[in-house]
Amino acid sequence: MLRRQTLLSLGAALAAAPVTGAFASDPQIIAFDDLYAPGGSALGLKFSDRLLAAKGKNVLMRGFMAPPLKPESDFFVLTREPVAVCPFCAADAEWPSDIVVIYLRRVAPPTRFSDPIEVVGELDVGSFTDVVTGFVSQIRLLDASYRKL
Repeated sequence: MLRRQTLLSLGAALAAAPVTGAFASDPQIIAFDDLYAPGGSALGLKFSDRLLAAKGKNVLMRGFMAPPLKPESDFFVLTREPVAVCPFCAADAEWPSDIVVIYLRRVAPPTRFSDPIEVVGELDVGSFTDVVTGFVSQIRLLDASYRKL
């Protein structure tokens, strides 16, 4: 009986506690239009001042999860528009230039490619090659979490 009361009390305390984590704070919202300075070409992209000012800060982005390499992963690619085909898996497919690699806090299942999501994480900017996958990215969110909209 004491164990049950303790568990019920703990459950009530947790339910009453304020929400914590990435979505509880007020991260800066970064849109896909904020990633690159106007007038850049696909080959000569220049990071926007807004993006560079947010480097190292907690940011929120909205987009779509591109189909991942495996059913559950600790990273995925966030895109502006839904992408139905995994570019890793199709030799003739290409990533759009304005993608963001999301490194999750923990392994998570994918969403449907057409479901909009919201992602929060620490913004990292600059060329980076993932040592495990060999994937090269320019913009990343680290220690991220996501939720469906």
